[in-house]
Amino acid sequence: MKFYEGSVGDRMAQLKGGKLSLSNVFRYAIDLAQGILQLHSKGILVLNLKPFNFILNEADRAVLGDVGIPHLLLGIPLPSSDLPRRLGTPNYMAPEQWQPEVRGPISFETDSWGFACSIIEMLTGVQPRCGRSVDEIYDAVVRRQEIPPIPSGLPPAVENVLLGCFEYDLRSRPLMTDILRVFKSSQNSVHSDGGWTGHGSRILPDKSSSGYTEWFLSKEDLKVDDVVRSRKPPNSFKPENMDVPEGRVVGVEHNTEGESFVLVRVHGIHDPLRVHVSALERVTFGLAAGDWVRLKEEDRRHSPVGILHSIQRDGSVAVGFLGLETLWKGHFSELQMAESYCVGQFVRLKANVVSPQFEWPRKREGVWATGRICMVVPNGCLIVRFPGRLTFGEQCSSFLADPAEVEVVTFNTCPGMVKKYQHLEDLHWAVRPLFIALGLFTAMQMGFSVGRKLRGAKAKKLQSSVIQKDGQHVDGQVAGNPAWLPPSMANMLSKGTSAAAGR
Repeated sequence: MKFYEGSVGDRMAQLKGGKLSLSNVFRYAIDLAQGILQLHSKGILVLNLKPFNFILNEADRAVLGDVGIPHLLLGIPLPSSDLPRRLGTPNYMAPEQWQPEVRGPISFETDSWGFACSIIEMLTGVQPRCGRSVDEIYDAVVRRQEIPPIPSGLPPAVENVLLGCFEYDLRSRPLMTDILRVFKSSQNSVHSDGGWTGHGSRILPDKSSSGYTEWFLSKEDLKVDDVVRSRKPPNSFKPENMDVPEGRVVGVEHNTEGESFVLVRVHGIHDPLRVHVSALERVTFGLAAGDWVRLKEEDRRHSPVGILHSIQRDGSVAVGFLGLETLWKGHFSELQMAESYCVGQFVRLKANVVSPQFEWPRKREGVWATGRICMVVPNGCLIVRFPGRLTFGEQCSSFLADPAEVEVVTFNTCPGMVKKYQHLEDLHWAVRPLFIALGLFTAMQMGFSVGRKLRGAKAKKLQSSVIQKDGQHVDGQVAGNPAWLPPSMANMLSKGTSAAAGR
């Protein structure tokens, strides 16, 4: 057994400021990435990457001191359900490590998160989220999705790969092979004084025009004879016009800028189409990575509905299921297509669900409430918010859902105007108060209008009554006294008579 005198963390503690030079960080990073890659090739996850677990040998080379002990604890039940399961050190843990059976699965990309945290600590001398409690770290990483600040002054490719390691969805993170390639290619540009040779410090774009990260797209390796189709935008539940509904690759091209194109033969089109590889996804036995699938034979230990992470050309598959800490491995023949869910859709529990796996709110009438999907976890777990409910203070604003227990709700699926209005209330809690206010305003306006009409009719009736009475009085006077004249005429006549008498 070899004896090692110290670790990278010990070396940092001895230095002023606690940080290493850029050249040493790159050298250690390459050593560590190679060691992690060897473990990954054997199916072992480290899950506890941090500077104090990186030991140094006599040649000042970094060696992994933790060879995947947390990985050995996967699947082992805890002596008490009240004990939290922590597969690693909180400051370096990826979101899926906190609740792997709910927010998982744990995969090779999980180690990419811990690796990036360690590199940043070596560069800055500051532990990620230093001084925070475990609950505060959980809230920052899992709920608010905060990432550690990336130090400036790094080569653009290194800065880009570190940013990619902190993608919330592990499928969008780089694999250790990508990380190793970037650090190796950038090592020659680093000077011993900590500087580096390069042109500018612009960050490479981490999202393509399709909405996927370059690391996500790099995991798709297309070859001749592969069946492909156009890749849908992420979180899209509307039917898209597909340039390539389905075709077969007949050629692969690579240009000097590192971009790859394929020639696709599409039925009904004479000449092959030249398409960028990022716009296509491979379809094998009718399935593609990202499809929603259901097990033909359900297992009560986990949800029967999940998301396909990969399918090999021989038909072997890896699927993320809610309730499993790691990816489920099997054969495509054990799966069938399932209804897909996307961010923005409204869902509610199915009518036959009496006791759901997770807490779910009810409406005043006692029926299940309808919520909006705000996130889809890589294992298919749905994170749902309820905009139709007004929450205060510490009330829970989001809930978890098993995709096998919910159904999509749209205006088309709501029978009758009453149900459609109830779904309208699910869109926002202000809908009902707004409709009540509009109803009161409309009632007041109608009341004022009716009141004005009634007052006008009453005034007209009173005026006509007075005129009618005056007319009757005049008629009576004329009938009783033939010499009677109207008062104005009588006055005029009397004045004329008086004047004549005076003369």
